[in-house]
Amino acid sequence: MTSMDYGNLAYLVLLGAVLVFWFFVQNRQSLNKTLQQGAIWGLIFFGVIAVAGLWGDIRQTVAPQQMVIAESGQIEVPRGPDGHYYLTLDINAEPVRFVVDTGATSMVLTKEDAARIGLRDDDMIFYSEAMTANGPVRTAPVRLEDVALGPFHDRDVRAFVNEGEMSKSLLGMDYLSRFNRLEIADGRLILER
Repeated sequence: MTSMDYGNLAYLVLLGAVLVFWFFVQNRQSLNKTLQQGAIWGLIFFGVIAVAGLWGDIRQTVAPQQMVIAESGQIEVPRGPDGHYYLTLDINAEPVRFVVDTGATSMVLTKEDAARIGLRDDDMIFYSEAMTANGPVRTAPVRLEDVALGPFHDRDVRAFVNEGEMSKSLLGMDYLSRFNRLEIADGRLILER
């Protein structure tokens, strides 16, 4: 800490002490109730500080992230709280989050994700059709220049853009079959090349 930081800290401590003193003087008639309220506010203050300090760990627990083990050419993905597996791929240097769908044949992008990676509406012609659980939807076939998952790069990857509403892009078997090993065990999805 610099001397300026020590000065700021001393000022804040002095200001806090004056406020606490004033609070107790004003409420000296009901000192027991004042101490209870002060303890509650102190616990709230320390709780907020603890959550702010531990936010990175809390976020990692709530939304687990994929882990790349480059030495062995392996990627491990923990199961999400909703029971699905999610992978973040860099498509044309833009991160896109996919839900892994082994029941889907192809990689299917939402219109929003397609726009983020640089595909314009003029580039897409929705002439093909795919069957979903909700019935048929129109899709536009596209080619993705660069698709990266950790250290693995694939060029000129075939995908589709869904014209309908989708909450997340889908990662189907066309892309997953590029890996030598795909295993789901102990709450983890393991991909290996």
